[in-house]
Amino acid sequence: MHRFRIPRLKPRAHTERGIALIEVLVSILIFSLGLLGLIGLQARAVSFSTDAEDRNRAAMLANELSTVMWLGNSVTVDATALSNWQTRVSTPSAGGLPNGAGTVTVTAGVAEIVITWRPPSRASGDSRFVTRMVMP
Repeated sequence: MHRFRIPRLKPRAHTERGIALIEVLVSILIFSLGLLGLIGLQARAVSFSTDAEDRNRAAMLANELSTVMWLGNSVTVDATALSNWQTRVSTPSAGGLPNGAGTVTVTAGVAEIVITWRPPSRASGDSRFVTRMVMP
């Protein structure tokens, strides 16, 4: 009888040497790129959160001056109160805004309160918050 022999494959250890290392390096590269993407995403989220906090503070500062006007039943505010408010707007440690400034313009019974600020992380382009107060 004739026996069929199954040919044995030679181990390819010598020809495939280093392939596993390349696979590991590629997977580390892909993982690192994903991690860098997540870090960038987190940085943007923190930036957006800070911007929202600044807008909220600007609205509260404008509301504070509007309340003073409403309580005084006039769109004009005395110079001392206005100066104190402007100092507060420009002082971040006192609840103000970074590089903040506040102005009030009164025209025909309408007071326009404008608050501008620029975060330290932004080189140019001020943010603005505008409120108009009308006294009947």
